[in-house]
Amino acid sequence: MRAMLTVAGKDRTGVIARISNTLSSHNVNIVDVRQNIMGGDLFAMIMLVELEGCDISFPALTTQLEADGVDLGMKVHLMHEDIFNAMHRI
Repeated sequence: MRAMLTVAGKDRTGVIARISNTLSSHNVNIVDVRQNIMGGDLFAMIMLVELEGCDISFPALTTQLEADGVDLGMKVHLMHEDIFNAMHRI
């Protein structure tokens, strides 16, 4: 199973490290990552992650990533790839 992870907020040091460390600690593989700094200080990142080896439940992973976001002062959202695809069908 794969999921889309989005992170957005004011740019700061350590965002990618914090999120990728959380994913790695639960055996989540990062398949693809795109990030950008917009307007000088707005950080936006999208990751496609593979959850097959994840050692905790999807809701528990979501909660942990959202807590990382709170600590970073950012919004973090994790969504199953199937839901993401369904939302973007025409």
